[in-house]
Amino acid sequence: LLAELERQCEEPLPPEAVEAVRRFNAGEFYKQHDLFEALWMQESGAVRQLYQGVLQVGIAYFQITRGNARGAHKMLLRSNQWLAALPAVCQGINIAQLRADAAQVRAELERVGEDGLDRFDKTLLKPVQMVK
Repeated sequence: LLAELERQCEEPLPPEAVEAVRRFNAGEFYKQHDLFEALWMQESGAVRQLYQGVLQVGIAYFQITRGNARGAHKMLLRSNQWLAALPAVCQGINIAQLRADAAQVRAELERVGEDGLDRFDKTLLKPVQMVK
């Protein structure tokens, strides 16, 4: 499974995923979810973890913008289980950076608490970085 994942991570990001990343980075977190979910459902290989992990980080960010701290925290914990298994870069996405960004968001959520989203530092909602 690891060899398959590494091989698939070397492949370019599919056009639908490129669009999903564009939507994520534009703050269209709900729309990126739909695009990544369609990819995730079509993909039978191990790389589906990539799509699921990024999708869930985006949904966590969406929940933060909607004022749902608990939902965001739950999604970040879930995304971690998918992202943890991925190499530092997968299909051009900087996974190491995404993991670090998601961890910072989770720490900030824990710092402000469930009722403190008005104090949440939204500059922590960073875009997905691509590696050339």
